Amino acid sequence: MRWGNMTKFLIAVAAIIGLFSYYILPLATSIKQGLDLQGGTHVVLEAVDTPEAKVDEDAVQRVVKIIERRVNELGLTEPIIQRQGDRRIIVELPGISDPEKAIDMLGKTALLEFQDESGTTVLTGKDLKDAQAQIDQSNRNLVSLEFSDDGAKKFADLTARNVGKHISILLDKQVLTSPVVEEAIPSGKAVITGNRSIQEAQQLAILLRSGSLPVKVDVLETRTVGPTLGEDSKQKSQFAFTVGTAAIVLFMLLFYRLSGFVANIALLLYVLMLLLALNMLNATLTLPGIAGIILSIGMAVDANVLIFERFKEEYRAGKTLRAAMEAGFKRAFSTILDSNTTTLIAAAVLFFLGTGPIKGFAITLGIGIILSMFTAITVTRYLLKMLMNSNVFKNGKVFGA
Repeated sequence: MRWGNMTKFLIAVAAIIGLFSYYILPLATSIKQGLDLQGGTHVVLEAVDTPEAKVDEDAVQRVVKIIERRVNELGLTEPIIQRQGDRRIIVELPGISDPEKAIDMLGKTALLEFQDESGTTVLTGKDLKDAQAQIDQSNRNLVSLEFSDDGAKKFADLTARNVGKHISILLDKQVLTSPVVEEAIPSGKAVITGNRSIQEAQQLAILLRSGSLPVKVDVLETRTVGPTLGEDSKQKSQFAFTVGTAAIVLFMLLFYRLSGFVANIALLLYVLMLLLALNMLNATLTLPGIAGIILSIGMAVDANVLIFERFKEEYRAGKTLRAAMEAGFKRAFSTILDSNTTTLIAAAVLFFLGTGPIKGFAITLGIGIILSMFTAITVTRYLLKMLMNSNVFKNGKVFGA
């Protein structure tokens, strides 16, 4: 029985170390990275009043939805789009290093108009059903348009009345093309030519598909976080994580010896479970998120410190090793539960009332606290119980008592 428990303990420790060594790198590198780690573009937009359209709550909400559609069409990884105050919108685009391209995509009103030679607008983007970038047989980059049923009737009437004349296609009051109508087009389909590259055609198609902004939007601030700056932030955060974790491991070994070793093994499992949870939630890791992870590691160790200090008191009061350890876990549980519950409440407040990176910090902190309670109360206790049941170590000093 003695060596059977010791064998189980060694197998459990080897399994945790093996899993950690095998999965830690793939899990850590597969988590999506935010703007501050990956680099990209930060844009602050503000809706402004014009004689044609006044800004109200509904208009700003529609602007946010349209910008979300435009950004999602780009296929970016975890962009951040959030309100700031009554009129401002913050957009963070990881991986986009060209601010002009971002502004051109986000800030365009995207008002599409079809006008006859007299300048009368017959159709607008509201009559549009779909827009797609294409390359024709002559290798020209164009945007194919398909109108709604009502729009198709308007377009057929426009082309029928203007055979041999020019009709102009305008985007935000600027003429894109002005072709001559050779014959009536009853199919409800048209093309826009004149795009220099397929990328331009794709961008125009996205703008038209996502719809026009209901009010004018000005760009207040543009900030580019280059890949170099993002890499520098990542390296500093990794260094801080490594140094902090190493200091914690060393502290636990020096002050609590074999108990500290068991706590460190449980800590490896905790880090692995935390990264797995972030991957399963498809979370995006930012610098505040890394801070939340480091803080939650400190909370995990704090729970073990409370348990081991209670264990010391019980052992020095005359109890056996196993009885003192059980009493230590029971007496420390209420304190651990209270402190972690209050921190969870704070994390919940940050999540529901915060925005962007603050939410990322709250998520990593909240998940970390829940997992740290599991590893500190369950995993550490299970490993210590197997170790003490083996009766290989009978001196309390070996366990830091």
